[in-house]
Amino acid sequence: MHAEPRLPGLLERAAAEQIARNLRAMADPTRVQILSLIVESTGGRRPVTELADELGLTQPTVSHHLRIMADEGILERSQEGRQAWYSVVPSRVSDVFESVRADPIAATVAPPVLARISADLAVRFAGTFSPEAVAEYVHDSYQLLAHSAKITRYLPSLTGRFAADRLRALAEAEGLTDDKIPDILFVCVQNAGRSQLASAILRSLAGESVRVLTAGSEPAGLVNPKIIAALDEIGVPLGGEYPKPLTDEVVRAADYVITMGCGDACPIYPGKRYLDWDLSDPAELSMDGVRQVRDDIDGRVRELLTELNSR
Repeated sequence: MHAEPRLPGLLERAAAEQIARNLRAMADPTRVQILSLIVESTGGRRPVTELADELGLTQPTVSHHLRIMADEGILERSQEGRQAWYSVVPSRVSDVFESVRADPIAATVAPPVLARISADLAVRFAGTFSPEAVAEYVHDSYQLLAHSAKITRYLPSLTGRFAADRLRALAEAEGLTDDKIPDILFVCVQNAGRSQLASAILRSLAGESVRVLTAGSEPAGLVNPKIIAALDEIGVPLGGEYPKPLTDEVVRAADYVITMGCGDACPIYPGKRYLDWDLSDPAELSMDGVRQVRDDIDGRVRELLTELNSR
């Protein structure tokens, strides 16, 4: 006969199963983002409506993720009037910090880091811009990402990338380079949905034959997770893209400026090809609705590429 399991063994197994469930509950990328926003917030709690707005998701979607984490004892819910608030259960704070550690947050960039970025880009743009001009663009790009776009994750590397893109665009707009690759600029409101779909699909189809840029009139803090999922379904990578504010030099450098629901945010310059694509905002749609917008954009991008190739 087999001996009955001892009580301590049963308790250890139950504890291990609980830990496994907790890890699964916190492993979803959207939940990591939600936890990060809650941990970062003043007072350590956030209402559902704010979380939905910052993530670019519907409230039911955010509520679904919050309920899962609340059921596992990671978050606790409180009701104030008609507003539901969520905070981390005090005894689980260390677990939550462990879960978000792989998604590093840099609220500020130290001056030595900005100096390093400026020095590296000064080498890249030597003979085109002075080190002082490069440093000015680096600092301005950092301020735009940190304050206008409210970027917090990977801010040093994104500052370097954003400044480099702006300097390259400025060089082209000022006629300081003979680069013949056409520039295509996609602009929407948050630079977290439609413009990211269009840019990813065009890059996938055109490769290095075009240069693709995106911007937002009111950029969000991160790309809508539904956009990443919708692109992944058709085998198209987002390629490390991020929301960024609309700046003058990228419009001046663009051969095509394609707007998607951002009104009159784009300045008008002669010699540019301006298109306005009337598309629903994915932030307000279900996943099926996002797929429809994705497929609509796919068709428009293929028509655009045919036009580009015929030039």
